[in-house]
Amino acid sequence: MSVANKSVDTIRILSAEAIQKANSGHPGICMGAAPIGYELFAEFLNFSYKNPKWDNRDRFILSAGHGSMLLYSLLHLFCYDVSKEDLMNFRQLGSKTPGHPEYGKTDGVETSTGPLGQGLGNAVGFAVAEAHLAAMFNKPDYPVVDHFTYVLCGDGCLEEGMGYEACSFAGTQKLGKLILLYDKNDITIEGKISSTFSEDPATRFAAQGWQVIRVSDANNLSMLKAAIDRAKSDLTRPSVIICRSVIGYGSPLADTADVHGAPMGADNLAKTKRFFGWTEEPFCVPDDVKEHCAAIAEKKLEKEAEWNALFAKYEREYPDLAAKYKKFMSGTDPDFNDMPELFNFDKPEATRASGGKILNRIAEFMPNLMSGSADLSPSTKTELKGKGYFSPDNRLGCNIHFGIREHAMAAICNGIQLHGGLRIVCSTFFSFSDYMKGGIRMSALMNIPVIYVMTHDSIGVGEDGPTHQPVEQLIALRSIPDIKVFRPCDGKETAAAYISAFTQNSPTVIVLSRQNLPQNRGSGIKALTGGYILEDCGGMPDVLLIGTGSEIELCTDAAQALAEQGIKARVVSMPCMEEFEKQTEEYKEFVLPKAVKARVCVEAASHFAWYKYSKDYGEVIAMKSFGTSAPANVLFEHFGFTKDTVVEKAKLSIRNAQND
Repeated sequence: MSVANKSVDTIRILSAEAIQKANSGHPGICMGAAPIGYELFAEFLNFSYKNPKWDNRDRFILSAGHGSMLLYSLLHLFCYDVSKEDLMNFRQLGSKTPGHPEYGKTDGVETSTGPLGQGLGNAVGFAVAEAHLAAMFNKPDYPVVDHFTYVLCGDGCLEEGMGYEACSFAGTQKLGKLILLYDKNDITIEGKISSTFSEDPATRFAAQGWQVIRVSDANNLSMLKAAIDRAKSDLTRPSVIICRSVIGYGSPLADTADVHGAPMGADNLAKTKRFFGWTEEPFCVPDDVKEHCAAIAEKKLEKEAEWNALFAKYEREYPDLAAKYKKFMSGTDPDFNDMPELFNFDKPEATRASGGKILNRIAEFMPNLMSGSADLSPSTKTELKGKGYFSPDNRLGCNIHFGIREHAMAAICNGIQLHGGLRIVCSTFFSFSDYMKGGIRMSALMNIPVIYVMTHDSIGVGEDGPTHQPVEQLIALRSIPDIKVFRPCDGKETAAAYISAFTQNSPTVIVLSRQNLPQNRGSGIKALTGGYILEDCGGMPDVLLIGTGSEIELCTDAAQALAEQGIKARVVSMPCMEEFEKQTEEYKEFVLPKAVKARVCVEAASHFAWYKYSKDYGEVIAMKSFGTSAPANVLFEHFGFTKDTVVEKAKLSIRNAQND
């Protein structure tokens, strides 16, 4: 047996042993796709185990993230910082080897994967970023941005709607440096896929503009090598290599669903080792395999050294471009002190329109900014003016036509952000954020600063009706850990939302109105606190009026009406609950003093988020049903979002507090 084939068997056994020890995991793909992973790492993938974040490395994404032990075994053999003990600690608390790959926990893991299809969308984003940066920085004889994106998926990733969306986009964009290795074993958890996935994937990919390559036996390393060589030779379109494999190869449970998502058991593991003639102690790598893979890993370091030498020459030849490249890759944010005009708004305006102006002002200082929408930029106002659209004929374009593909858009944007060198904004109507939830959640899990702009934010959408009127979406997104949801009340708060989004390393959702809103005298940079006193009264207030977005106007009008009746009201704008909760207890007490028990919270969305702030005697004016089709002003009155309602509820809250 060749040392290469022995290395493949080592990957299989290490994976099976770790899964058995953890008594949890997915051995099937690890054993069936081991040759694919080995051939890619040994023969093709350019990487530096000493510098896993080397700019020009090839990217490998395991979209079928349940096969994480395949990746961990590869990283272990090829000298990444994944030890024998790490393999033995698979799926345990605090380990480097969690159940699915997690970005930031393990060197060599490019993105968190597991929800099927997300990694495939991420890979498309990596390829977009590579193509865009290459167009910006490469010069003749200086290909400083020149790498491939490889992604491994199974049948499940392609059954998900995400797979269709992402692959259609990639084919249309002719992303020739994207290579999909499709581990086709025809098994999912419930058994054979014949009852669920009977289409011909080759025909589908060809129709989507991909080069289609078949490997009839995934165990044949020579066939895999020839296929990847062929894929790399055609840069005019993405390539899919359909690799016919056997799930759980070598196990008594091979080619069955029983080996997909559970350890095979001690007896079956012993039989598997006998099949491969395996005599090593558990978690031990044969010496010849260890030496072979280490030698390959050392050889790979030469690629980084060659690139470093190339970049040094590039820096001498093109010093300004090189400095710009370094700035891009370092992730430097703009200095917002240089942009005082961000807060210049003097007439009523929809916050989506204000947001478009702000984004374009910021883009003047951020040449590494890209923006795209799900076919809605004329409405969301997120087009970067004069910066063109990314396409096969214009890789320099900074705008992206994602098409009507919200789910893929979020995943692709995660990939663009993860690649390094770029910042990304994407947009759609707020009600369609439901389609994006999986990708938004992955942004939060990875703590990466993708910016989501969601316009048409409430029943203010009006005549389009309840299908387009978001009601429950604010509470849904606010419930996601590690994400910020801003719903600004005017242009100045919108500017603050963008500043927060661009200066903090976490995803941000900016929720903007369709209808015009007034510019408030007291708003501005204070919105960075998440909640602040917009308008105050003399002395301790009798009631607190707390709101967001378009409903702030109701609060300010009601405060004036209450003042005319001798009732002192403080108006608190709460554009971002997450940021407000980060403030000190002293600050929160200053804004919302506990002594003021009378409170009214107003938001044209679900009421669930507000009871924390309304407390025992407060009132909440919010939506408890879906909207309906009518002009916006009619709807606000119909659902009780009026100045008079706020005044009435304020008085009721005061009476309730006094009667305690």
